Order: sequence, then structure tokens, then C-alpha cells
Amino acid sequence: MGQKFISKEIEGIKESNLEKLKLLFPSVFKDGQVDFEELKNQLGIFEEVEQEKYEFNWVGKQEAKQNAISTISGVTIKYYPEESKNNDTTENLYIEGDNLKVLKLLRNNYANKIKMIYIDPPYNTGNDTFVYPDSFKKSDKEIKEDIGITNDGEKVINVLKDNMYKNTKDSNKYHSTWLSMMYSRLKIAQELLAEDGVIFISIDDNEQENLKKICNEIFGEENFIGCAGRITKKSNNKGDFWAPNFDYILTYTKVRECANPFLGGTNEKAYNLIETEGKRKGERYQLVRLYMSTLQNRNPEQRFWIDCPDGSKIIPPGTTFPPERPNLGDGIWRWTRKKFEEEKDKIVIKEVQSSNLINENFEPAKWNVYTKTYLNDVINNSTAKPNSFIEDHINQIGSHELRNLDIPFDYSKPTTLIKYLMKIAKIDKDAIVMDFFSGSATTADAVFQLNAEDNGNRKFIMVQIPELCDENSEAYKAGYKNICEIGKERIRRAGDKVKKETNAEIDYGFKVFKLDETNINWEKEEYKKNIDDYILRNGFIDEKQRESLMKDFVDGAKDIDIVYEILLRYYGMPLSAKIEKLTDIGERVYSVGGVIIICLEDIVTNEIIDKLSNTNFAKLYFRDSSFKGENSLELKQNLMTRLNLKKEYKDEKTYKVEFI
Repeated sequence: MGQKFISKEIEGIKESNLEKLKLLFPSVFKDGQVDFEELKNQLGIFEEVEQEKYEFNWVGKQEAKQNAISTISGVTIKYYPEESKNNDTTENLYIEGDNLKVLKLLRNNYANKIKMIYIDPPYNTGNDTFVYPDSFKKSDKEIKEDIGITNDGEKVINVLKDNMYKNTKDSNKYHSTWLSMMYSRLKIAQELLAEDGVIFISIDDNEQENLKKICNEIFGEENFIGCAGRITKKSNNKGDFWAPNFDYILTYTKVRECANPFLGGTNEKAYNLIETEGKRKGERYQLVRLYMSTLQNRNPEQRFWIDCPDGSKIIPPGTTFPPERPNLGDGIWRWTRKKFEEEKDKIVIKEVQSSNLINENFEPAKWNVYTKTYLNDVINNSTAKPNSFIEDHINQIGSHELRNLDIPFDYSKPTTLIKYLMKIAKIDKDAIVMDFFSGSATTADAVFQLNAEDNGNRKFIMVQIPELCDENSEAYKAGYKNICEIGKERIRRAGDKVKKETNAEIDYGFKVFKLDETNINWEKEEYKKNIDDYILRNGFIDEKQRESLMKDFVDGAKDIDIVYEILLRYYGMPLSAKIEKLTDIGERVYSVGGVIIICLEDIVTNEIIDKLSNTNFAKLYFRDSSFKGENSLELKQNLMTRLNLKKEYKDEKTYKVEFI
């Protein structure tokens, strides 16, 4: 008892002294810890420094850098067709799992291909629960436990439960933990962005300053293109001093010179007509009067008669008439006669109840003349820029949107914000948009809506760790055990809603993938170690031993999952590529996007080789173990001979063959 009392007393004195020190020298406290070198400086004691440089450091930065560039083994993502929608045609992806691991897996396939990234990461308020374990120095068993897999491969509800922890402000690494988590992910995000790509990051006051510093380092200070403020709520009584009602959107490009200038100032609601024919069919436009009374000049080429459908002629009001030169004050058209003749396809002459034009009898006309102004032209030619203070996309809109979909979830960003960002950044109609802190999948919903508006074919990639819902939350009571379940259901319902409201013919589907243990034994460190140990103990593995010990794939692995893993590890194809089984060649031969062929047959025969040599592809994958027996070398030689003949006599490009 005495010892405990003394310890508690000493602890109290220590805390009291630290508080006094913080009051005197606040700058010596770095992320909750005392920097004794800085304390010396504050006391006037300076040691000579050979070289100083400007840099931003924290505890764990080097490890975060290493995490970002290190490869990953032992895991893959597996396809879940039963949870997907429009599987055969969709190009959209939803991936469950720790986003750092997922980003590493996607790195090979999507480097320099993502046009826009939007993320809304944890704000590090001091109450955040972190579920992002960033250590890769683990065994297969530990990885398997991390991603929530039981021994029989079944997913469990408590995904990553043991890795969850509160990052409170009294932690010794309060800022450092958050910065390390963000640094690794943003480093890979920079690699994924296309040269003309842009990333938007929502953040609040807690880490805005630090986030900007690490983004300057990762993306380059020259690629910082602005920080917008966004009103989050109209009224707020929280806060000790200011009542916070806005957050920030940090914005960076991959290469500033390649990015589109932002677009602003367009009232898109005014473009409420749709072209029904011609080369601009489907485009939105509005009608603008050809005569405006505010125009004043004496150019005779802007005052001329226009023929109407009933044979009458019309002209703006005035006292002079062609070919006379107009008096100042006479009405003129916005266009010259030459422009009018050249762009007659944009002219609309409508019968109206009231017109400010006159006919050839100098009486009020019953017709008016309009020009079609297309939204796309306005967007492409606009020099207006968006205001860096965003007022029309408050969080309450996001709450209403989820309520309308009958999905209980708090703190969702509004789709109007994501659509607004896609519009001002002029995101191409066929671009890929990514969100790797997907949450309730607001970004996917926004992509559906924008595609429906402009007949676009933008694709989305959503990544979300299956973070558990609080058992007291409305979401949990409604049957959603984790956030991924909410996100997937939101995408399904949002797609149905957009289709019902717009009848637009767009991609409403998505493929579901989940982070899981590898299907390929040779990707498992534990497996390779066991084989090496066996060889050390018993010598070289002969053919029979190979059959029993050296299995290419995990027992029970599905072919479709093996194919996807090969795509991730060995070829830069998008996961949305169409996969077809080539049953005319074999039972386990697959074509991916008509570009590569993956042969998973247990035994490759000359017949299979002959059929493959008559098929077009850029790359061909075989299991090395499928070339068996005494004739294995002969089979491989036959394969290469047939492919070389194909290249020589059919003038085809070089064919690449790899063995896994």
C-alpha cells in the first residue's frame, strides 16, 4: 500500500512539473514529449550544428516512408460475385480491407491512371478510433488474423478488432501516429494519380497544417493549387471559443502544368434543354435571344432581316433598315450576318406571345430568334474560376440523402460536394475516380449522378476497411455490422434511385473484392521457408516429392481468384477487365480483356499448345509445374517454336510467356 501511495504521489509531482514547464516553454513539447535539445535552446544553451535544413519530422516518419515503398506479400483481394451487381458488364470496384494494403496491391495496375482522388480521412480530433495496422513484418497466420479469417476461410465480424485503438490527445504520439498513417497512403496515391490528375482531401483544424506539410513533401509544393474552405453547417453552438462551422479541402495536382484549369461561375440549371438530333445529340443547352437591347454599335453587318417559318421577315426595332448603316440606338443582333449563316444549326426561331422584334410592316412581330448555347462549349471556353469558399454543400445534405435511401449513418459528406469537385476539375467522362476512405460510399453515389447528368462513363474505385459499427448505433440495430455493409448497400440503392429518376443508360453496377490471404503458395513467406527447410534436411526435391510438397495454389482456391491475383502481381490490367473461360482450349484456360491468357491446367499438352498458338494475346501465363515428366523440356521448346513461327509468319508483335 505504501509503495503504491508513493508512486501515485511521485506521478502527481511529475505531472505538475510538466504542466509548469509547458506553461513556461510550450515549444519544447513535441507531440506530447519533452524535446530536451529544444529546452536547452530555450535556456540559451546552443550546440553548434554543422548543417541545418528545412524539413518536417515526427516520430515514425522513416518507418512511414519505408511502408510506402515496401512490397506486400501473403495477401490478395478475392472476388465476391454474390455481393456484386451487374457483374458481367460493370467497371466499378468496391474493395474491402485496410487501404494501405489494398493500395499496394493496386499499385501495379493503376499507376498513373486515376484522374481524381477524393478522401475524407479521420480528422484526428482526439476521439478517433484507428483501425489501420501498418506493420507488414508478420507471419501468414498473423496477417490472416488481422484481416479476420477463420481457419476454414470464413470471414468473421470482428475484423481487425484487436488492432483498434483510440488516438487520444494525451497520447505521446498523438500527431505522429496520424501523420504516419496518412503519409504512407498519400505516397502511393501520388503514384496512382494520372499526370493531369488531382486529389482533394477534406480535413479540419486539428491536422490541416500538418497535412499540408506532408502533402507538400509528397506531391511537391509547386503542385499545391489551393485550400478551399467549406461551410459544414449553418449554425453551431459547440466549441470553447469559436463555434466551428467549416472545414478545409486541400487540393494538389500530380503535374500542375498538365492539369485542367478549374471551372467556375456556370449556372448549370439554366441549361435545361437536351439536343435530340445531329452530332450534338444528348448535349444540354439553353436558348439565348439573338437580340439584346443592351447591345449598342453601328455595324451594318449586325442589323439584317431574318426569314421566319411563315415567310415573314423580322428585325430588331430601329429607325434605319438594310442596306442603310444603323443609327446609334437602333437594335442589332448579337451575331453578324456571316456568323448567322455559318451557324444556322444553332438558330431557333420560335412563335411567341410577345416579341420585342418588328416585322417588315414595322409592326410587333409574333416570332423571336434564339441561339443554342451548349453547356459543354461554356465549360470548355470559360475562364471563370470557382470561389475558394464553398457555401452550398453542407453536411446536412448528406444526412438527408442517406435518410432518403433509408440508410442510418452519421457524418456522410454530401454527393453535391463530390459532384461539384468533379465538375470544377473537368473530370473526363471516361475517367477513374478513387476514394480510399470510402465510408458510406458518397463518392460512388456522386459518380452515378454525374454520369446520369452528362451521359458519362466515369468509373469508381472505393476502398474501405470493414470498421465495426457501434452496437448502440442505429446502423447496427438496422443490421449493418460494419461500414462496408453500409457502403455496398448505399451503392445498390443509390444506383436504383438514379436509374428510376433519370432513366439514364449508365453503369450502375460494381464488383466487390475483399482483402484476403494469397491463393499462390509461392507468395507466402512461411511456405517458402518450409520448402527451404525441407531441402536442407533431405536434399533435392525429386518429382514425386514435388507433387506432394510443392503445390502452386492454396487448397480450395478458386480459379477466378487466382486469375485476379495474377493480374495484380504480374500484369498491369485493370480489375474491371472482362474475364472469359476458353473452353475450346481447356477447362482452366482464361482470357483477360482479350489481351492476356492464363492457363491454370494441371498438365499442359501439345494439343493445348497448338490451340494457344492460334490465339491472339500479348502475354501468356503457365504454371511451371504443369510441364511435367520427361517431356517437359520438349513441351516448352514446342511452345516457344510455335509462338516464334506465329510472330515470324503472321507479322505479329512479340509474344511474352511467363511461368508462375
